[in-house]
Amino acid sequence: MTETLSPELEAVVARAAAAAPAFAATRPEDRARAIVAVADALEANREDLVAIAMRETGLTEVRLTGEVTRTAVQLRLFADTLVDGDYLDARIDPADSDFALGVRPDIRRTHLPLGPVINFSASNFPFAFSVMGGDSAAVLAAGCPLIVKAHSGHPELSDATAAVATAALAGAGMPEGTFQLIHGREAGVQVLKDARIKAGAFTGSIAVGRLLADIAASRPAPIPFFGELGSVNPVFVTGAAIDERAAEIADGFLTSVSGSAGQLCTKPGFVFAPAGSALPDAIRAAAGDFPEHRLLDPRIARSFEERRSAILGSAGVTPVVAGGIRFDEAGQGWATPTVVAVPLDGFRASAAALSEEAFGPLSIVVEVPAGTDLASLMPEFFEGNLTGTLHLSAEEATGETANADELRALVAALSQQVGRVLFNGWSTGVAVTPAQQHGGPWPATTNDASTSVGTAAISRFMRPVAYQNAPAAFLPEALRDDNPAGVPQAIAPAGESRSWGARWR
Repeated sequence: MTETLSPELEAVVARAAAAAPAFAATRPEDRARAIVAVADALEANREDLVAIAMRETGLTEVRLTGEVTRTAVQLRLFADTLVDGDYLDARIDPADSDFALGVRPDIRRTHLPLGPVINFSASNFPFAFSVMGGDSAAVLAAGCPLIVKAHSGHPELSDATAAVATAALAGAGMPEGTFQLIHGREAGVQVLKDARIKAGAFTGSIAVGRLLADIAASRPAPIPFFGELGSVNPVFVTGAAIDERAAEIADGFLTSVSGSAGQLCTKPGFVFAPAGSALPDAIRAAAGDFPEHRLLDPRIARSFEERRSAILGSAGVTPVVAGGIRFDEAGQGWATPTVVAVPLDGFRASAAALSEEAFGPLSIVVEVPAGTDLASLMPEFFEGNLTGTLHLSAEEATGETANADELRALVAALSQQVGRVLFNGWSTGVAVTPAQQHGGPWPATTNDASTSVGTAAISRFMRPVAYQNAPAAFLPEALRDDNPAGVPQAIAPAGESRSWGARWR
């Protein structure tokens, strides 16, 4: 499958391949300093970068300023994680002459960088999931040279961000070829096919993500591919929660749907609420006059207009908040939030038309009759999602109400189909923290065991290697008995195998 690259792309891939051994061998402390240098440089250049991003994406200054901070915080979190060493998962089984299955050799296991990685950046997060966003931060933290395919929606910002990052990494002494930027979908595909590339990452549409994932899987030597694709993030609201705080729920819902013009992978696309509840009226009351927000580009705006029209034209659908979209002379779309309601039977009848993601400020309230098995609605209507949310009353949250078993069943159903289960909150706003899980079953991601946010994201770009009876001089530092890096080591002492399982007799 490897194709002859253009001279420009060949130079890029060759530099990344040449940098791989040296970058993998950098000390964690040095790599951490380099990553922090990138974070500091992004913040130092925040004003110029945000100005470019506003012009290219239509996102607000407040949103973009916060996104630069988020990007820098994640880089710094990964820097600390590098030095702590948990991500290496170092395991040591010393030699054991009394092992239950015969003599056990000395076996030690850790994780090593995969090698050069290509990351296809996202349009809707021009900092947090773009050139130096979460995937890029994880690749660099893992010790892998990084090639970023810039998104066509913000090419000038991509170049400016890359210039900042390149200078910071070079100033920190990282090898040439540690980080590079390319433009063009075809260029990205060609690089993904190259045998020297060892993994890929992507944030974007299901169609493009599936195409790239299939390319990665069909190479003569398949490589891991981590794509974040589509999600509708269903929400379930109980009648008791509505009775307790309908206005608060409605306000939070509209804020979540309208934020960044609804162009977030975590936007709540569906809300299941009891039929006849006060929630639709509370949403109308909370709607007020939302200002127009520009969508990212004309293509996305046209797609949203078509999707919105299809939903509004489906049988049984009624507007709760009409919203709208207009196009300016440049073809840019300006939208206000649209919320519609549909009875559960109507949703079932039009599921093919309604259950697909609407990328933009639109959400659907599904009115559920009393006695409906809520847990059964997840597998009936949805595949994998990034998130699922429950809004409960204060009494229901104790787990001691008459419907507690029904709610537990719903939580279990959500847990089977989403990566993050939220209670009494909203899915937009993904905390950058070690325990975060930002992933989910297909089509939310191509690999539901991984996350693109949080410290576990680093392990995607590493592979395990075991060393048997290795002299100490040839072991990675993380596996040496003197443990010079001070990383956590899981040690299985000699002699313990004879007692395995004894506590359960």
